[in-house]
Amino acid sequence: MSDESNGNLIKDRLVQLRCHFTWNLLIKDVEVSDVENRVFDEIEFLDTKYNVGIHNLLAYVKHLKGQNKEALESLKKAEDLIQQEHANQSDLRSLVTWGNYAWLYYHMGRLAEARTYLDKVENTCKKYGSTNCYRMECPEMDCEEGWALLKCGGKNHERAKACFEKALEVDPENPEFSTGCAIATYRLDSFNKTTQDSEDSCLQALKKAIRLNPEDAYIKVLLALKLQDVGQEAEGEKYIEEALTSESSQTYVFRYAAKFYRKKDSVDKALPLLKKALQATPTSVFVHHQTAICYKTQMLQINRATNWHPRGRDREEVDRLRQLAISELEKTLQLKPTNEMAYVELADMYAEIGQHRVAEDLFQKALCLEVCNPHLQQEIYYRYGKFQEFQKLSEANAIIYYLKAVRLTEEPSSPRDKSMKRLEKLALKKLQRNASDIESLNILGFIHKLKEKINEALEYYEQALRLSADVRTLWDMIGRR
Repeated sequence: MSDESNGNLIKDRLVQLRCHFTWNLLIKDVEVSDVENRVFDEIEFLDTKYNVGIHNLLAYVKHLKGQNKEALESLKKAEDLIQQEHANQSDLRSLVTWGNYAWLYYHMGRLAEARTYLDKVENTCKKYGSTNCYRMECPEMDCEEGWALLKCGGKNHERAKACFEKALEVDPENPEFSTGCAIATYRLDSFNKTTQDSEDSCLQALKKAIRLNPEDAYIKVLLALKLQDVGQEAEGEKYIEEALTSESSQTYVFRYAAKFYRKKDSVDKALPLLKKALQATPTSVFVHHQTAICYKTQMLQINRATNWHPRGRDREEVDRLRQLAISELEKTLQLKPTNEMAYVELADMYAEIGQHRVAEDLFQKALCLEVCNPHLQQEIYYRYGKFQEFQKLSEANAIIYYLKAVRLTEEPSSPRDKSMKRLEKLALKKLQRNASDIESLNILGFIHKLKEKINEALEYYEQALRLSADVRTLWDMIGRR
C-alpha cells in the first residue's frame, strides 16, 4: 500500500475518534495564547482531583502553536496521571489520550505510531463492547469533552453543559460530573441573565456540587456570586469568608471573592485580593479586567460624591484612576484581543477625555467581533448608541444602534431595556421640535407595542400613517403641477 493510501486510511479512522482533535473546540488563532495561559494557571493553582483532561487540552493547544514535541510531553503527563488516579480502569480512561496521540503522530507524519494508538483504541472499544471500532459512548468521555469545551470560551458552554448532563444521566451522584455541570450552568446563567427557572437551576447545580465536593473552595465562591445575583448577598458572603479561610485554590478564590466585593461596592476589599491574584497569575485576562472595573468603580464613586464636578485633589484622583483603568484594559486586550467588553469599556474611557477617534476605532473593533451571546451584543449596540448620542451628537446614528439592540432578541435584558428608554426619550425630544416627525411616531408606536400598551401603540402608528398619507398627497399635487 502506498504512503498516500495508508495515510488516507488512517485519516478515515482518526475522524471517528473522540478526542480534542475531533471536538470542534472553536479556538481562534488570536485566542490560543489566552487559552494556553488559562490552562497553565489551572494546572498550577486550581486544586482539583480531575487533572488528566487539562494536560490533554494543553497537548492540543501546543499542537495548534506548532509545538508538537511539547504536545507529546503533555500527553505523557496525562498518561502518568491516569496510572496514578485511574489504575483500575486505565484503558477506558486513556481513550482520549490515545486518540490525541494518534492525531498528533499523524500530523507529524509518523504513521506507524499513529496506527499503534489507533490499535489501542480499537482493542479497548472491542473489550467494552462498542459497536464502533474507534468510538465509544461512556460518561467518562462525555465528561472530558465537557471540560475541554468549558475551557475554550463562552461559545462552547452550551455544548459543555450538554456533555456533563449526558454523563450525569448515567451516574447522577458523580462528584466530577456534578462539578462540571455546575460550572457550565453558572457560566451560561451569568452570560445570558435568563429566567427565574434558570437561576433556580443554577443554584441547585452549585449546591449539589458542593454537597458532593464539600472541600471545593472554587465552587463555593461561584455559589456566593450566584446568591449575590439573586439578592441573597449575606448568605453568599458566608461562603466567601469560608472559602478565603481555605488554602484550596487560593488564587481562584481571590479572583471571585474580589468580584463579589466589587459588586458589593467594597472596592477596598476587592483590589487587595486582585493584586494577590495578579502576583500569582500575571497573564490572567479575568484579573486585569476585574481590576480595571474596580478602578472605574472608584472613579464613579468620586464623581457621584462631587455631583459629577470633581475639583482639585478629587479631579487628580479621577484622572489617576482613569489612567490605571485604561492601562488594565489595554493589558486585557493585549492578552485577549477578542474580549468584547474590554473594547467597549476602553472606548468609553477615551470618549470621556474627548479622544473620539480612538473611541470610534475601539467601538468598531467590538462591533466587528463575532459575538456568541445576544445580550452581550445588545450591550455593545447600546454603548455605541450612547457614544453616538452624547459624544458624537448624532441622534440618527444613536437611533440606529438602539434599534439594533432592541430588535436583536425579544428576551428581556438590561441593555434592551435601556435602549428602549433612550429610544423613547429621543423620539419625544424630536417630536417637541417637529410634531410631524413620522420616524419618531413610528418609534414610539414600536416601543409601546413592545411594552404591550397596544392602544397607545395604535395611536402613534395611526398618526404616522395619516401624516404619510398627507405627504403623499402633497407630492401628488406638486407632480401634477
